[in-house]
Amino acid sequence: MLQWTVVFGKSSTTYVTFTLELLILTASPKCSTGLNYDNVVKPNFVLMMVDDLGIGDIGCFGNDTIRTPNIDKLALDGVKLTQHIAAAPLCTPSRAAFMTGRYALRSGLGAIGRVQVILFLGASGGLPTSETTFAKLLQKEGYATGIVGKWHLGVNCESRNDHCHHPNNHGFDYFYGLPFTLFNDCKPGEGSDVLADIQQKLWNLTLLVGLALLTLVCVHAAGLLEVSGKIIVLLALLWFLAFGVWYVPFQLHTWNCILMRNQEVVEQPIVLETLTERLIREAEQFVERNQHKPFMLFLSLAHVHTPLFISKDFAGKSKNGLYGDNVEEVDWMIGRMVNAIERLNLSDRTLMYFTSDHGGFIEDSDARGQKGGWNGIYRGGKAMGGWEGGIRVPGIFRWPGRLAAGRVIDEPTSLMDLYPTLVNLAGAELPKDRIFDGHDLMPLIEGRTERSEHEFMFHYCGMYLNAARWHPPDSNAVFKVHFFTPNFSPPGAGGCYDIGICMCHKGFVTYHNPPLMFDLAVDPSESTPLTAETKLRYAEVLQRIREAVEEHRRTLQPAPNQLSWENVLWRPWLQPCCGTFPFCSCVEATGSAGTAA
Repeated sequence: MLQWTVVFGKSSTTYVTFTLELLILTASPKCSTGLNYDNVVKPNFVLMMVDDLGIGDIGCFGNDTIRTPNIDKLALDGVKLTQHIAAAPLCTPSRAAFMTGRYALRSGLGAIGRVQVILFLGASGGLPTSETTFAKLLQKEGYATGIVGKWHLGVNCESRNDHCHHPNNHGFDYFYGLPFTLFNDCKPGEGSDVLADIQQKLWNLTLLVGLALLTLVCVHAAGLLEVSGKIIVLLALLWFLAFGVWYVPFQLHTWNCILMRNQEVVEQPIVLETLTERLIREAEQFVERNQHKPFMLFLSLAHVHTPLFISKDFAGKSKNGLYGDNVEEVDWMIGRMVNAIERLNLSDRTLMYFTSDHGGFIEDSDARGQKGGWNGIYRGGKAMGGWEGGIRVPGIFRWPGRLAAGRVIDEPTSLMDLYPTLVNLAGAELPKDRIFDGHDLMPLIEGRTERSEHEFMFHYCGMYLNAARWHPPDSNAVFKVHFFTPNFSPPGAGGCYDIGICMCHKGFVTYHNPPLMFDLAVDPSESTPLTAETKLRYAEVLQRIREAVEEHRRTLQPAPNQLSWENVLWRPWLQPCCGTFPFCSCVEATGSAGTAA
């Protein structure tokens, strides 16, 4: 309310006090602006996603040895979701679902075989242009949209510069970061994890052909055997071919390990030692540039995916080795992001969100110790289908003045829920030409309702429906059934240690008929399957989930497979390059920063 005192005449008795409302803030849609206050002051969004972080790695989710004070305070100041579920247990499909609000197989990003993520930057698979990300809808509403960090949803389709899958083509005004992801190949001395068995076979073939060639040349030179020159030439060509197929796509870590600003390659290969500071500085500068208009920033961290890299200030500081150092550096980055919002007095109109793309990678370790995350009390981890440890992730929302501090919600929620939540808050409308699998979270996290809209959730491993959960409207129970489970190895282990990472297809899984059933409300570790003898509602649960699965499958439409061998293998003409291909090499200038968006 604003008070104005207006004087009529010179006498003090003629003072008349008028109390005027600020009409511009309460104007009806019929006014000349055509907008109300909620539409004029659109909220900002800062979305922070860690890569491969386990739910048990965070203090506020039960870890008492790794220090995460900034993330813990984020939860104390906001709303913590304890049953926040990723749509897939691996990077590419989980991030596709997050960006589109739809299960990944609707976008063609559900694998049918061993290749479950995009493997090469110079490949043609990725998030199709037919998909509409939440960034694209916010962009149309006048938002400045930016992503800093990891993308891993493809870059090119037919040529090196078409950028069909690039963030700039999916609604992001500004991109700075890794268009791919981190693989061990990006850090010298860490080995290689891209189709390692195929690499070994190609290397063995190279050695075999090379040995045959050398033997024939020596025998011919010694006069022991007359060998046609054509045979020697053919063997030499075969050796060069085998060596090239092994070396060029797999051994040159410059291909996948690059840094881009928008559509320009600014570093190839990445210098990991300074990457952390550069990423957080870019995120801060994006917020500073756009503080006077609505913005959406997706801070998609490269941590804690292997190879683990660390800044000097955090090396050796945690009680949990290099992995613990990584998590504590993540916490520092989150603190810097929160401080940037507070320093610019943007807290009251900024929704901040923290999560991980899926669970921790429990099989990843070496002589130095564990390199993957801890998933707390939950069974399984990254790539393990529907086991809770691979899909239950931290979920935190903070919005001072809008969300009550310290609220904890144990209802089923999904990373796909961010899509309708952001779109509705921005005043946009969901596209009517497609199915969405997420729900607006605001009624739940604001306390206007106590129940999640997710009565059913479906858990995919690749394109295969691995598990489903049912949260009955008349109960606090959360029933979950597994139609198949990955074959852990060696027998009795809690992961796929013998092959390094679990697979989803036939030969690597065990099918269950009837399905394995658990009640997560009383058995969140999925340790004791229910039976008809131990659960009165056993038959009802199976029937209701069976009906829900059938209804869900009727909503699915065929989509071109983005993860076929044709779409994931390396093609030189699609490879982003700094300089003249194939001599791709550059280092980002110190202190450089983007100015657009």
